Amino acid sequence: MNQYVTGQVIKEYREKQKMTQQELADKLNISAKTISKWETGNGFPDVSILEELASNLEVSITELFAGEVIENRNVHSNMLLTGFYICPICGNIITAVGEAFVSCHGVSLIKEDAIEADVEKELIEDEYYITLDSPMTKKDYISFVCGVSSDGLEMKKLYPEQEPCVRLKRSGLKKIYFYSKRNGLFVSKI
Repeated sequence: MNQYVTGQVIKEYREKQKMTQQELADKLNISAKTISKWETGNGFPDVSILEELASNLEVSITELFAGEVIENRNVHSNMLLTGFYICPICGNIITAVGEAFVSCHGVSLIKEDAIEADVEKELIEDEYYITLDSPMTKKDYISFVCGVSSDGLEMKKLYPEQEPCVRLKRSGLKKIYFYSKRNGLFVSKI
């Protein structure tokens, strides 16, 4: 993540809005020369103008700080493409379908890469009973298990010293993700 808004990002978002430098400058009550300075990297917008700049470019301030234009190329929002972002400070679990810029506690989060793994599952009526082989200590435990289908997800939170097992609805289940505090994200295909 860049420390500040880049001129290239401003230019790309401005062009996306089909605005000239002059039109953006008029909306911000500044000169077109100032916009040109930003876009060529010879200056930066003052922090006091960022909110208004983001609003006129129709993006969030966070998107301006991303350092690149973020576009969701996944038009159909297929839930099977769900990505997981886990905060190393508080353990927040954030999911996104498609590309996302995610931060928590001021830390830019990276989408977790899932390692393929097998899980022990038993079909009981309309649910899978999932048992994971993991120590459930305070330093190393499975913090969540998530079942993903093409139209939704079901997430179960686990805690240290709890049994590492959950029940997930069978209907349409295609993938099971689980996250180990020590070893990262794992996925098992059904």
